[in-house]
Amino acid sequence: MLWRCAAAIGAGLALYASFPPRTSWWLAPLALAVLTAVVAHRSARAGFGYGYLAGLGFFLPLLPWVGVYVGAMPWLALAAAQAVAVGAFGTLAAVLSRRPAAPLTIAGAWVATEAVRARVPFGGFPWGRLAFGQAEGPWLPLASLAGAPGVSFAVALAGTALVAGLGRVRAGRWRAARGCALLAAAPLLLAPFAAHRQTPNVPGSTVTVAAVQGNVPRMGLEFNAQRRAVLDNHVAVTEQLAAAVTAGRQPRPQLVIWPENSSDIDPLRHRDARTAIDRAAAAIGVPLLVGAVLDNGDGTSSNSALVWDPATGPGPQHVKRRLVPFGEYLPLRPVIERLVPAAAQAGNFVPGDGTGRIELNGVPVAVATCYEVAFDDAVTDSVRAGAQLITVPTNNATFGRTEMTYQQLAMSRVRAVEHGRSVVVAATSGVSALITPDGQVIEQSAMFTPDLLVGELPLSTELTWATRLGPWPETVLSLIVVLPLLVRRRDRANP
Repeated sequence: MLWRCAAAIGAGLALYASFPPRTSWWLAPLALAVLTAVVAHRSARAGFGYGYLAGLGFFLPLLPWVGVYVGAMPWLALAAAQAVAVGAFGTLAAVLSRRPAAPLTIAGAWVATEAVRARVPFGGFPWGRLAFGQAEGPWLPLASLAGAPGVSFAVALAGTALVAGLGRVRAGRWRAARGCALLAAAPLLLAPFAAHRQTPNVPGSTVTVAAVQGNVPRMGLEFNAQRRAVLDNHVAVTEQLAAAVTAGRQPRPQLVIWPENSSDIDPLRHRDARTAIDRAAAAIGVPLLVGAVLDNGDGTSSNSALVWDPATGPGPQHVKRRLVPFGEYLPLRPVIERLVPAAAQAGNFVPGDGTGRIELNGVPVAVATCYEVAFDDAVTDSVRAGAQLITVPTNNATFGRTEMTYQQLAMSRVRAVEHGRSVVVAATSGVSALITPDGQVIEQSAMFTPDLLVGELPLSTELTWATRLGPWPETVLSLIVVLPLLVRRRDRANP
């Protein structure tokens, strides 16, 4: 039992090591193989225990950025809660290991537990999905066919089929072992086909974009006390871009993207903030997408991505729909404030509605503000509504020099492939990036430095299979566990 506990924890650590900023994507299927072997033919209770240990081994090192400036308790609580999903996977895998087609159904069980974790509680927390660790992996093109759930399934299947194949080799069942090898390889054989379908035969239109990274006066939450300095930084970098365009050192961009929280001063209510943004827009001569915190006048706020025209000023906006629980809003506020008075410091933002698609200088753009990029439906809605480019304005300054920004960048790369769209990541303090529809980063900034990324990116109007199918691949892959669970087997489980 001690060896199994150690192996389960090791599987979780290996899974963590497969995530950015590391490029050891190949550790993910091995981690799933080890965990599947640990729980195979165990009891449901033992499966949960081993799975929970693996979940702690994974989420504890993956999520320390949560508590960088608010203490260790939120980090530990979130990691412990997320590990429950891996514990549930361990239970399902233990039961399914005694059922037909175990490699397929156990891989489906992983997708099912990811699906639940992405939805509950409080709207879910999709961080740490297998797909988000595969931006450098060979399964990435599959995202254009079956989305992030399809990539997660392929990675999990490689691990579960490996375990099944080794078991059949030990039993001398060579034909069955070859079948398991083919099962593991099938998604890899499909990936080049997916990549080929994603590449258009006829070049389409392009757009010149600029991502402005103004930087913050200092790391951490205290930068909010210096919100005017943050706004001035982004104005200054935009004016530098305008000067470079005038001097012929840079092409004139058609789109200029500022990050989330680039103006924490409401420019619709404060003349000084409006004047500063007007000056930046007039200097560059094209509309800006400004991340602004807007005061709703009723004690609540909106996290807005606001189109700012150089001639007419503020225009259409996207209000962030997926808010961070306990950060941007407090679930069950009256109850929790009574139990934990310090929780009253949580934001009081309200979510927006709509599809997340806006027009920026004539280009239909999807806006996935920071946390939203982790949610499948948030980006899918925007692309289905006609967006030809995806923007991810984000503010990662609060999390310091942690791995969070690289984890989020990997999500953006997966979304690029999933929807066949270029992606512009604009971060207050980095990492900002320009990403092509095949998930490649063509330009990237450093952290905690003012920077400016300018490049030409392709636009697209075609919809990938993943965009068309929406949640169906995840639903189908999750439901394949149901029928085998209804099959009764008499073989006794081990504790």
